[in-house]
This record gives sequence, C-alpha cells and structure tokens, in this order.
Amino acid sequence: MKDKKFLIVGLGLLGGSIALGLKKWDHEIYAIDIDPNAIAYGLEHHIIDEGSVTNDPKLIQKADVIISGLYPTTFINWISDYQYLFNPHTLITDVTGVKGAIVYKIQNFLREDCEFIPAHPMAGKEVSGVQYADPTIFLPANLIITPTSQNTQEAIDFMIEFGKELRFNHICQLTVEEHDKMIGYLSQLTHVIAVSLMNANDSTHLKEYTGDSFRDLTRIAKINENLWTELFLLNKENLINEIECFVNEVNDFKDALEKEDIDKMKQKFITSTQRRKYFDN
Repeated sequence: MKDKKFLIVGLGLLGGSIALGLKKWDHEIYAIDIDPNAIAYGLEHHIIDEGSVTNDPKLIQKADVIISGLYPTTFINWISDYQYLFNPHTLITDVTGVKGAIVYKIQNFLREDCEFIPAHPMAGKEVSGVQYADPTIFLPANLIITPTSQNTQEAIDFMIEFGKELRFNHICQLTVEEHDKMIGYLSQLTHVIAVSLMNANDSTHLKEYTGDSFRDLTRIAKINENLWTELFLLNKENLINEIECFVNEVNDFKDALEKEDIDKMKQKFITSTQRRKYFDN
C-alpha cells in the first residue's frame, strides 16, 4: 500500500468514503465522475487531490490502483475502452454488488500486465452521493474479496491491507459463485422485502403512528431504482431462489397461524431468536 496512487472512477458515497479513508494514510487520490458537482465537492472538501469529469488520460496513467464505483455493465465497458491507458502492473478493484456477471468477462479481456482483483465492501447508507462520504461506515462492515484462479497472492494480500487501512471490521474471501449466492440472501432479498413492505400498503399516513420495527425493517426501501434493477437482473437466478425460499417460509408461518398451531409458532420464534443472537455476538 505504501506510496500507491489511487484513481476512483465514480465518486459517489462509497468512492468518496474510500477516498477519505485512504487520505488518512497520505495516499494521492484522483477521481473521475461525469457529475461536475461531485468532482467540485471532492476537491473543495479535500476528499481528492485531482479530479476530472472526463476520462482524463493523465489521471488514468498516474494511477497504481483503480477503484471502480461504476454500475456493473458500465464498469465492464470502461475497462474495455480505457485499459490501453493503464500503466503496466496496474491493479483494478471494485465495489460491485454482483460478481459472476462481470469478473470473468473482465479478467478474460484485461491486459496480461494488469490485474483485476474483485471485492465488495458490505457497507453503505440509504443516501447516495459524495457529499455523504463517511469512512466510519466501514468500521462495522465486512470486506469480501472474491479472487479467482487468475489472481495472484500478491493482489489478494494487497486487498487485505487495503481493508485494514480502511478499518473494516472483518475481511474475508469467497469464490465468485459463493459471493453471489450469499448476496442474493443477505442483501438483495432484504431489499426486496423492504420494498415489498412499503408497497403492500399505502404508507402516506403511516409515519403518524408507526413504531421502530417498521422503520428499521424499511430503512433500505429508499433505493436507487437504476442500480438495483441492474444488480437484481445480473443475479436473477440466485435472487429468485431466495425469494421462493422466503415465500415458502412465510406461507408456513401463515399455515401455522391459520391452524392456531401454537407450538409451531413458538418454535419459529425460538429459532429466529437463537439465530439472531449470532449477530449480536
């Protein structure tokens, strides 16, 4: 990590938070974003050292490490279009929420003298934009590294150090396939549930008498429709499977309620309480 220069492509919430976290270690940080307000904010608040609203060759060529905060398909196209500008031995990583649809494609066409080591910071807020950048979002969060057979141990070790500099609570490794299956349950399904809860009832006046449980369950229902539609479609099979499992569980609970099967209902409560305690620990 020492003396590395970082280029962040897509200076949003995560990109800005990563930039702030890395600045504490005196790294040079550059950014590219099509939104001039994002670049202006980043420069004004000393989140980045240099920035551009175009794919400035000078910034791309200066980078030792490129971090993509782009949407998945846009990320693929960006690498394809601009890899000719990369310096030899440039390391590329990302914050993308799905892996199977992008990792192998990029690694198959990427220049042999560069390396893409995929990763997924499991962190965020229900808001977007660099103006909300906050490196403390990584403190309780997990960083998932998803190397393939094309990755070197050096690149994996670099990402572990990267995670430590940003002070992630836990750093782990999964295969691309394990990641997408896991993310279908832990992240994508939970967003489907939150969205469905908000859409199941006209919530215009619910704020006048709602409780904390509804607020907590629907916090992530404030969602970027363009990004999450793309993420869901790119992980369609895994997500559909998780939705079906969830619907089956809800129907099983509904059946127990209809039959007034008290023992079964209590057992479900006991099981869920025990499983939730793992998170508390």
